[in-house]
Amino acid sequence: MSADPLIVSALFGPRDFTWLDGLRRAHYPPDRNRLPAHLTLFHHLPPSLGSELKRRLGEVVRAPRPAAEAAGLINLGRGVAIRIEAPTLEGIRADLADAFSGLLMPQDTAAWRPHVTIQNKVAPEDARALLKQLEREFRRRPVAVEGLAVSAYRDGDWDLVSRHPFRG
Repeated sequence: MSADPLIVSALFGPRDFTWLDGLRRAHYPPDRNRLPAHLTLFHHLPPSLGSELKRRLGEVVRAPRPAAEAAGLINLGRGVAIRIEAPTLEGIRADLADAFSGLLMPQDTAAWRPHVTIQNKVAPEDARALLKQLEREFRRRPVAVEGLAVSAYRDGDWDLVSRHPFRG
């Protein structure tokens, strides 16, 4: 068994992934952008949960795809994110958090704010400028959440461990 922590993220449909990842590639500092656009549910689960996590995700994805919307913008101070509203996905995350409560890191016990970071680690004035630009053109829109993924965190990279598409 690997000693690498596990990450759980949502998988977007191709059209929405292309849109979000395009924003990220356009605005995230290239030397720091090691990952494609993503919506993280859990940042650091112990690798010992691997089998149990796969089993639970296998059960969760028997349901229909959860409805989700790109609902607004978030000022991260030194970056910008797209706020995602997805009540069913929030319920899935809450259930998993309850199941793994004693094993969660502080970042994963805090209130969950679903978002996709499109810019980070820039000067605050650059983040404010991008936020103003995006506010002029942003329109609320549905986004397709096609499934969930488990990745291993290895030296800043995410190595895909498993994909769990919604089947309901």
